[in-house]
Amino acid sequence: MSREAENTGFDCVHCGHPIPKQLGGSYRNHCPRCLYSRHVDVSPGDRAADCGAPMEPVGVDHTGKKGFLLLHRCTACGQQDRNRLAPDDDMDRVIELQRPR
Repeated sequence: MSREAENTGFDCVHCGHPIPKQLGGSYRNHCPRCLYSRHVDVSPGDRAADCGAPMEPVGVDHTGKKGFLLLHRCTACGQQDRNRLAPDDDMDRVIELQRPR
């Protein structure tokens, strides 16, 4: 499946908010409001996971190459993944994820 075919709108698996496709040459893989994602990949972009469960945002990381990344953990199987932040992500929620618990 091409990246363009993956760049579609969807309803958030966690909060139900309708999410439009990402503009600007990228594609969206999480909700910009609650930051939840869905477990769809075994390896990035392959859409081979059978799980399909919500992936909870659990933290934020930073790399020099990709910038700020959301850390997600699957609520069913525990698989972890990292996804780039999108320009319209709720930055208050992103900051909350960086606070010590």
